[in-house]
Amino acid sequence: MQLDLEGKVVVVTGAGRGIGRAIAETFLRERSTVVATDLDDDALSWFEPARVEAGLDGAPVVCDVRSTESVRTAISQVVDLFGRIDVLVNNAGILGEGQIEATDAETWNQVFEVNVTGTFRTCQAVMPTMKQQRSGRIINAASFAAIVPSIGSAAYAASKAAVVQFTRTLAGELGPWNVTANAYAPGMIPSAINNFTQQEEAVQNRLLDTLTIRRWGEASDVSDLICFLASDASRYITGTLVDVSGGKLATQLPQRAYEIAGIHS
Repeated sequence: MQLDLEGKVVVVTGAGRGIGRAIAETFLRERSTVVATDLDDDALSWFEPARVEAGLDGAPVVCDVRSTESVRTAISQVVDLFGRIDVLVNNAGILGEGQIEATDAETWNQVFEVNVTGTFRTCQAVMPTMKQQRSGRIINAASFAAIVPSIGSAAYAASKAAVVQFTRTLAGELGPWNVTANAYAPGMIPSAINNFTQQEEAVQNRLLDTLTIRRWGEASDVSDLICFLASDASRYITGTLVDVSGGKLATQLPQRAYEIAGIHS
């Protein structure tokens, strides 16, 4: 199956590092016209050399999803440069940890401002272009926390659950224009934010024991899914939340299968 993403104009928010950068790099490998956005030029310094080396059109664009003006300016710039937007990947997001009793309003509001309202702003900004084209793919970052939250992650989990419901409504409203909207739920993918692989071995094992595929996730596990959702191969998929977590909590005590099989990590 050929995904055939060559030349597609793809906007990726939060593309400066981590999963966002991996997503942008994967679309470059697919020969797409990538627009990578993040808060400042320093975060995007990797992009232009990669784009030039690949010999592709595209651009780094500074954009703060907390600002309606910044988002609208960025999207207008993309349309002015390339004439269309085929794919929007709303990857930008923040954590905001803390138990409920200790969480202040500023932290709560900041998490929702980026994760939910930021997603709303970018979707709203691209909708007129995609409706005019009568085509498009919107792919929003949720989280496994939207399915099963963790203690101390109320703000983050609630924000990602909100993204899921927002995405379903968005899919319904954009259906008449042949525009799809889906969300994805990554599981445990080590990053500079979560420090999974920096934990003590016992802590890591306890987390890995919750996985059906007992290994840490990789950014490419997510970016490969997103490329599929961005392609025509996913044309009849919309309004969904796709779990890309290695079967986290798919069954009770998934480590039992490894014990029965005599496989030790």
